[in-house]
Amino acid sequence: MSNYLKRLVAPESWHIPKKVQKFVMKTAPGPHNAGALPVGVWLREHIGLAQNASEVRKILHQRDIIVNGRACRDPQMGLGVFDIVSIPKLGKHYRIQLDMRGNLIAVEIPAESAKTRLCKIRNKTTVKGGKVQLNLAFGANILADNTYRAKDSIVVTLGVEGDDRFRIVDHFPFGEGNVATIVGGKHSGKVGRIVEIIKTASSVPNRVILADDSTGTRFETIEEYVFMVGRSAIAPELEALA
Repeated sequence: MSNYLKRLVAPESWHIPKKVQKFVMKTAPGPHNAGALPVGVWLREHIGLAQNASEVRKILHQRDIIVNGRACRDPQMGLGVFDIVSIPKLGKHYRIQLDMRGNLIAVEIPAESAKTRLCKIRNKTTVKGGKVQLNLAFGANILADNTYRAKDSIVVTLGVEGDDRFRIVDHFPFGEGNVATIVGGKHSGKVGRIVEIIKTASSVPNRVILADDSTGTRFETIEEYVFMVGRSAIAPELEALA
């Protein structure tokens, strides 16, 4: 199977030129879906640290790109919403976000903010010994107590190993009155306060109504697209989203 796809059919969220070349790197299976932006494409097309695939491989071989606290060696590894990318030699740190057009963009953040990552809880399961395991939306699993629920967001540390990695330091419940950002659909990139959660007893997704307090307008999306980013207000380390 090819490791490349035609640029003309690349996801729009990658926001790359379609006709400068015929092919572009494909996303490898991993923590995100096929719409995630490959690290190699990000290095070439978004921040210009490499001119071709050979230079991308050399940069990654030197362990110069850190994704969520771990050195990335695979140029096809996908970057998704709220992934943290660090380039220690340049002293730069980025958070992957969605803009108002649904494009994946990298927002430069302070080094302190790069020590943690916002995660959405996809679901939770009970594992051996009766312990509760939180299954996070970007592929990681962590053990925690039973106070967390699916669709909540948590903030975890990105240390290298031991107690410094994936330690929960904050929690944003999915519920009315709390603040969320939208990560899909026509309202992608918007931030609002949840006004109402409309549950449907069918296969139709639950609907969520949010209010943009800055403009006084309301908008609606489905539950799947809601990503919690704060309680009564957006978390200070995520204020760049507003």
